[in-house]
Amino acid sequence: MSAVMQAEGLSRSLAGTPPVTLVSDVAIAIEPASFTAIVGPSGCGKSSLLYLLGLLDRPTSGTLLFQGRDMNPLDGDARAQIRLASFGFVFQFHFLLPEFTALENVMLPMRRLGRLPQAQARDKALGLLDEMGLGAKSGKTPDRLSGGERQRVAIARAIANDPVLVLCDEPTGNLDSQNSARVVDLFRSLAHDQGRALVCVTHDADVAAAADVQISMLDGRISETSVRTR
Repeated sequence: MSAVMQAEGLSRSLAGTPPVTLVSDVAIAIEPASFTAIVGPSGCGKSSLLYLLGLLDRPTSGTLLFQGRDMNPLDGDARAQIRLASFGFVFQFHFLLPEFTALENVMLPMRRLGRLPQAQARDKALGLLDEMGLGAKSGKTPDRLSGGERQRVAIARAIANDPVLVLCDEPTGNLDSQNSARVVDLFRSLAHDQGRALVCVTHDADVAAAADVQISMLDGRISETSVRTR
């Protein structure tokens, strides 16, 4: 099975005297239908690596392939289109638009991509909210939802365009243990039942333990990779 995302010698440094190295010589392969956790101490390069994989930052050196295609030569518009059509993002803060309902927030990526007519996009968004256990709350704005509910709306929004790859940065950082466990179950379902590749940066030991692959980072490098038998 071909990797969804593959990196070789991936590095990112910031100019300075001396330069600051964020990611150094990383080799990684993200497989379909897999849940990968990236762990390590604060400042070790976890989020910097995630931003490179998500095409939000550009590497200083190295190769990054998405579905076998070299991402480095692409301009900003091409990278943005790939992010919109093929990637989903979930962050520690949900970034829902406060003036929009849960339904409208989930519909936003579909409206931007423009693949579906409005009525179909609405039906799909309602279906996603139902999957998240939020069908009855589709008309509520974020301020009328709990923290766990807001994060589940954000997950529904992240998968609205059927992404191949879902990238998460500390998605349970603001949640209690019960809601964190629910998010972990959703992530496992996205990977194992829906066949998506999911990569999650986390400090949460329970999130990391649930992953199929756990990648440990230290000083910008991968220090260890462990694979859990399903």
